[in-house]
Amino acid sequence: MQPRKHEGTKKNGVMSYEFVNVKRDGAVEYLTLNRPDVRNAFNEQMIAELAAWASSLAEPARRHEVRAVVLAGAGPAFCAGADAKWMASALGYTEAENLRDAQAMAAMFQSLDELPVPVICRIQGAALGGGAGLAAVSDIVVAEHDAVFGFTEVKLGIVPAIISPFVLAKIGQSAARELFLTGARFPAARAREIGLVHAVVTRAVLDAEVSERVRAILAAGPDAAMAVKVLIREIRGRSPSDAAATTASVIAKRRVSAEGQEGLRAFLEKRKPSWSG
Repeated sequence: MQPRKHEGTKKNGVMSYEFVNVKRDGAVEYLTLNRPDVRNAFNEQMIAELAAWASSLAEPARRHEVRAVVLAGAGPAFCAGADAKWMASALGYTEAENLRDAQAMAAMFQSLDELPVPVICRIQGAALGGGAGLAAVSDIVVAEHDAVFGFTEVKLGIVPAIISPFVLAKIGQSAARELFLTGARFPAARAREIGLVHAVVTRAVLDAEVSERVRAILAAGPDAAMAVKVLIREIRGRSPSDAAATTASVIAKRRVSAEGQEGLRAFLEKRKPSWSG
């Protein structure tokens, strides 16, 4: 069945949910999957809460308050994919009910993929199925070296259909063919080789590495960071000649923007730009 809407409640300007914790520290929002007893597996309510949070961040006021998001999972695992009880209930669904259920999950992943601000994903333990899909829709992924990944759906007689567009865009067709078809679990080192993960570190320095990536994002112009995310979506898959008009227009607008002018002046005057304070 389609996940029921879960709008959450607002406290001090930050939304609060049952299975997703949201905390704000300055311009950084920390989004934590909070079902540690089931390794943060998806159920329909958590999907609805993630979608509601993503929708709230897309609001004009919020997108200028938040400059970076850190996505994490509570407990020993990041996200183990779909919840067993949720999958058991699907055994009795009609095809139409399964379609509504899948469409809600697809909309959630798309909303996360299209978030206006950079997303840094912190992974420990396991990121399986939809958990690996969350890594695919994140901009920067930092994993501890013992983390395990997998697109394991075929072992259950199903397929990673919902996450496939995002995963293919991240790791390419060759790696997807092997990993989708075998359902094999693979280590963080392999995830880095194929582009699903960007940094692999020990558990002791995992949070420090995430914090370093956050600092790097905060050093960038906030409007420029949002423009980069839009630019990547607009030009991926296009040839250089086809993208030329778009890319020229984007850089011309950025150069005359208030932020672009400030950044260039700060560079020439050998000082930090106004947003880096």
